[in-house]
Amino acid sequence: MIHAPKVSFRPGRKLTQRFPLLWTIVQRLLLSIVLLFAVSIVIFGGVEALPGDFATTYLGQSATPQAIANIRAELGIDRPITTRYFQWLGGVLTGDFGMSWANRNSVTEQIAQRLGNSLFLAFFAAIISVPLAVGLGMVAVLFRNRLPDRIINVASLAAISLPEFFVGYLLIMWFSVQTGIAVFPATVYEGMSFLDRLSAIALPTATLVLVVLAHMMRMTRAAIINVMSSPYIETAELKGLGGLRIIAKHAAPNALAPVINVVALNLAYLIVGVVVVEVVFVYPGMGQYMVDAVSVRDMPVVQACGFIFAAIYIFLNMTADILAIIANPRLRHPR
Repeated sequence: MIHAPKVSFRPGRKLTQRFPLLWTIVQRLLLSIVLLFAVSIVIFGGVEALPGDFATTYLGQSATPQAIANIRAELGIDRPITTRYFQWLGGVLTGDFGMSWANRNSVTEQIAQRLGNSLFLAFFAAIISVPLAVGLGMVAVLFRNRLPDRIINVASLAAISLPEFFVGYLLIMWFSVQTGIAVFPATVYEGMSFLDRLSAIALPTATLVLVVLAHMMRMTRAAIINVMSSPYIETAELKGLGGLRIIAKHAAPNALAPVINVVALNLAYLIVGVVVVEVVFVYPGMGQYMVDAVSVRDMPVVQACGFIFAAIYIFLNMTADILAIIANPRLRHPR
C-alpha cells in the first residue's frame, strides 16, 4: 500500500518566502509599536517618580494641606497611577495630551506650534549637514592619509569634542557680540517673514551643523574605506577609472546601508537633541518648552514632549533600518 506524502501547508511561511521584504517591513513596524508602548510606560512612570509636587510648587510653601489636596483632586493627581496612565495613553492615541497644569491651555495646541519651530530648525540643519558630511567623507577617502584627510580628521575630532552649548556660546560671542554680523531675536519668531526667520536661525543652525557634521563625516569615511578593499574596486582601478569616479559610482552606493543608519541617527539627534541648543538661543521650540515645563513641574507637558521625542526617534530609526535593508541585497534576501 502506497501512502501519499504528507504536505504541510503553512500560509504564513509561504507568505514570508514570497514577500520577504514586505514581511521584514511589517516586523519592523510591529516592533516599533511595541517599543513605543514600552517607552510610554517608562516616560509616564519616570515623570511621576520625579521629586517635587506641582500643587506645592504652584501654591507655595505656605499652602495649607487642604488647599494642596484640593489642587491635587482638581488635577486628578490623587487617583491611582495605573488609572491615570491608561487615561493618558487613551488621550495620546487620539492626539489629546491633556491640559497644561501651569496655564490650563491645551498641550496639543501648544506643542503644534513649538514642534513646527523645532522641525523648521532641524530641517535646515539637515539639508546643510547631510550633503556636506557625505561630500567631505568622500574627499577624505580620495585623499586618504594625505594632508586634506588629516585636516578633515583633526577638524572633525575638535568638533566632536566640543559640547553643543559651548559651540553655541562661541558663535554668539564671535558673530553677535564682537563682530555684530549675526543678530538673532531672542523672543520674536511668530509673525516674522521667511527670510527673517532664516536670519534668526542662522546661529542655532550653524551650531547643530557643527555638532552633527563631524560624526556623519567620519562614519561615511569609515564605511567607504571598508568597501574600498573589495575585489570589484580593484577591478575598477585596473580599468583605469579615476579615484573620484570609483568612490562615487562603485564604493559609495555599496556603503549606503551604514551611511543611511548614521544619517538617520543624526537626524534624530537634530530633533531630539535640540533641547540644549534651543535653551542657549532662547528658541521657542519643543526643547525650550520642555525645559520651562520641568522648572514648574508641569507634568502633562513633560510627558507629551518626552513621548513625541521618543516617537520621532523610533520612527527615524525604523525608517533607517528599512532603507538599509532595501539598499543592501544581502539584507533583502537573507539565507
